[in-house]
Amino acid sequence: MTTTVLVVDDQVLVRAGFVALITAAPGLEVVGEAANGQEAIALSAAVTPDVVLMDLRMPGMSGAAATGRILAEQSGHKPKVLVLTTFDLDEYVYAALRAGASGFLLKDTPPERLLAAIHTIAGGDMLFSPNITRKLVESYANRGTQTWEPIPELSPLTSREVEVLRLVGRGLTNGGIAEELAVSEATVKTHLNRAMAKLNLSSRAQAVVVAYETGLVTPGQRR
Repeated sequence: MTTTVLVVDDQVLVRAGFVALITAAPGLEVVGEAANGQEAIALSAAVTPDVVLMDLRMPGMSGAAATGRILAEQSGHKPKVLVLTTFDLDEYVYAALRAGASGFLLKDTPPERLLAAIHTIAGGDMLFSPNITRKLVESYANRGTQTWEPIPELSPLTSREVEVLRLVGRGLTNGGIAEELAVSEATVKTHLNRAMAKLNLSSRAQAVVVAYETGLVTPGQRR
């Protein structure tokens, strides 16, 4: 089965390099190229890729803003977004996670890792570990960053869904949560999926961010 990819980067040579790399890889197909956020939104709706490889820092609309628009406006098949950045604790990375990106990579990542990452998020997994997500969220929480829309209310969630969300925010895997709560991993996945649906979240990374923003988890809190 072929995974389709939309490549978004404002630098022509960089974009061409990504396109050439992906085109040469088995099981991957480039279905579009965009030079800015607006083009990415339009092309994503037109070609419905499985994965959007999104540059974060672009003139005009940032990759983070484009990610939010793509995932909010595209009905039916929604792509997974893999964002690329120069800095591993860039404020735009946080924004992209909040918008629903499935993971991020540094731009100097080896080619083989980039290709593996595309397959990883196309399969529905996050690219980075919960610990890395937590480190990122804690970094910006400690700076007092407050740039997002009102925090989603947790009132629609059951007590068990709230507990699962809290443990996700603390960096536990589904297996770790199952062990903590003495339930099966399938049960954990069900609770998490229901919680994410109720809060209109599209990725586990968003769930981690919401756990911090709502106070379920506080910066520096340990398991």
